[in-house]
Amino acid sequence: MNDASAAPDRAAAPGTTGTSPPGPLAGLLVADFSRVLAGPYCTQILGDLGAEVIKVEGPGGDDTRHWVPPVRNGTSTYYLSVNRNKRSILLNLKDDADRALATELARRADIMIENFKPGGLRQFTLDYDSVRLTNPAVIYASITGFGSGGGAHLPGYDLIVEAMSGMMSLQGDANGTPYRAGIAVFDVMSGLQTAIGILAALDHRRRTGAGQRVEVNLMSAALAGMVNQTGAFASAGVVPHRMGNSHPSLFPYEPLPTGDGDLVIAAGNDTQFRNLCTVIGAPELATDERFAVNSDRTANRDQLRPLLVERLKARPAAEWFDLLIAAGVPCGPINSVAGGVAFAERIGLDPVVLAGHGETAVPGIRNPLTFSATRPRYDLPPPGLDEHGEQIRAWLASPAG
Repeated sequence: MNDASAAPDRAAAPGTTGTSPPGPLAGLLVADFSRVLAGPYCTQILGDLGAEVIKVEGPGGDDTRHWVPPVRNGTSTYYLSVNRNKRSILLNLKDDADRALATELARRADIMIENFKPGGLRQFTLDYDSVRLTNPAVIYASITGFGSGGGAHLPGYDLIVEAMSGMMSLQGDANGTPYRAGIAVFDVMSGLQTAIGILAALDHRRRTGAGQRVEVNLMSAALAGMVNQTGAFASAGVVPHRMGNSHPSLFPYEPLPTGDGDLVIAAGNDTQFRNLCTVIGAPELATDERFAVNSDRTANRDQLRPLLVERLKARPAAEWFDLLIAAGVPCGPINSVAGGVAFAERIGLDPVVLAGHGETAVPGIRNPLTFSATRPRYDLPPPGLDEHGEQIRAWLASPAG
């Protein structure tokens, strides 16, 4: 494995040989005690990059197995979207024999991930302090909603965090109702942050031989992920507010009507704005003192918007897209999800991959990472509940080294 000198002695994990070339995390064993989205999204990333991921599920399985519709062949697509490249074992932690197997898995793991309520695994002696007694090199990652301090009792659902962090106050029309994001954005951010923390801890272990605990909570990920909006409050005491599709610091940076629908135009600097004005046949706008620089355009957006719309309505969105892109002006149509996937296919990004082989392969979205020397793998489709239980139980019962 990548840093064998620091890892616990153990027999090779089941199924570590695959049809794909070894990924950058090949040889690492992940004990995945997480469920729903943030944790499984993180462990799918690790699995895509070559780690061996064992997904531990309680009776009934991961909650997202039951989040329907939509479904593919009777299985929740929500579950399918974040659980490829894993093997599943059903363990009832209240059962002595199953708990012993879970403890052995934690002892052998390079990485353990859990998103129980803070302290929830202590009753099963699977908390960090217990696990590190027999596995001091373990990287133990915990994901919570509001941390392990004063917010430990609060339920960690993305929607709740979107509300309580201020995110929803930024979504929707200026005078309308607050909206949630179209995806569980902070679950995804937390999964990404956890993966980053695990990789940093692995490098620290490579250099020192020491494991450690990595903690991420959705609330902190939310406040960090709102970047300029929370930054405005922290740095200047400015409380951001809903602006529909408008940007607080840039204009034009929003959808604008054309001859047959909206086109998102993102003129992020003065040069791009000048190019926009030239293409639409209104070069005088770029020298107008009200609009010449971004700060003035932003302040005078209500005056500038109708002048741009008047010109943009002369052509359909598709024509403006080609003309503006050729002139170096960032823009794009508002696609459906199907349209977004189709566009990615058209420009050669190959967004859809098959996880697994033959009739059992499951289509999903490609891991966005590319490497010059290694590449993500898609060897295993998302597992059925306890699909690999017999295999994993036999491995855990075998000598560990």
